[in-house]
Amino acid sequence: MLKKGISILAILVFSMTLRAQDSIPGWKLIWSDEFNGKGLPDPLKWSYDTGGQGWGNHELEYYTADRKKNARMEHGMLVIEARKENYKGMKYTSARLVTKGKADWRYGRIEVRAKLPRGLGTWPAIWMLSSTTPLQWPDDGEIDIMEHVGFDPGVVHGSVHCKKYYHVINTQKTDTISVPDCMDEFHVYALEWNEENISIFVDQKKYFVFTNEHNGKESWPFDQPAHLLLNVAVGGDWGGAKGVDEKIWPQRMLVDYVRVYSSTKY
Repeated sequence: MLKKGISILAILVFSMTLRAQDSIPGWKLIWSDEFNGKGLPDPLKWSYDTGGQGWGNHELEYYTADRKKNARMEHGMLVIEARKENYKGMKYTSARLVTKGKADWRYGRIEVRAKLPRGLGTWPAIWMLSSTTPLQWPDDGEIDIMEHVGFDPGVVHGSVHCKKYYHVINTQKTDTISVPDCMDEFHVYALEWNEENISIFVDQKKYFVFTNEHNGKESWPFDQPAHLLLNVAVGGDWGGAKGVDEKIWPQRMLVDYVRVYSSTKY
C-alpha cells in the first residue's frame, strides 16, 4: 500500500530521475543527495566538522553543526552559508559537511553541481580526505575537486596532496581552469578516481590528471576509502591572502546535487 501523500506519478518521476542519473556510460549510480527536502541536511548522509581553531590555515570562521543559518536545504538546494557574526570567540560562522562514516568510497566518479560564493575572503571547497582514523595529513592523502578563492575570481583549482607532493614543501600537484561565471551559474565539478589516475573535470572538461607512480604510499596514498567534504571557509592563509572584505557577508555556496558512481568496468 502506498503511504499517504505519495502518488504513483511521484514514484514514476522519481524512478525516471534515477534512471537519468544512471545514464553515464561506464558508470553506475551508487549514492546521491538531491537536497529536495527542507531544513537541516540529511543526518543519515552528512555529519559536521565543528570548531574555530583555524583548521591549520588560520581560517576565521567557526564551523557549526545542526544550525540552519549555516547549512540547510531549501528550494531543492543545499545552502552552505558563511556569515559575519560573533560566535564562540570567532567573528564568522560557516559549515563544513562531511560524509565520513556514513559514505566512504574507494575509487569512482563523484559529481557536485554547485554555484560558488563571491568576494574577497571567500574560500569554498569540494574535496576528499582519507577516512583513515586517526588521519595523518598529508600522508594519508587529500583530493581537491574544486577550490576557489575570492581574490582570484573565476579561477577554479584542482589538486592532490600527499607526503611527497604538497604545497608546504612547494611540490604540490595542481592545475587551474577558467570558469568566469562560476559565481553566477551552476557548474558540475567532478572527480574520476581509479587505481592508476585521479582526473578532475569541470562540465566534462578534464583539466587535471595525477598518475600513480607505483613507488609507494608517499606518492600514492589513494588506495584507501575516502569521504567527501563541502565547506565555505572565511579568510585563511590562502583564502585571506589579500584580506577579507567585511561588507560582503553572508555568502553562500549552493549545491544542486551530489552523485557518486562506481565503474561498471570492474
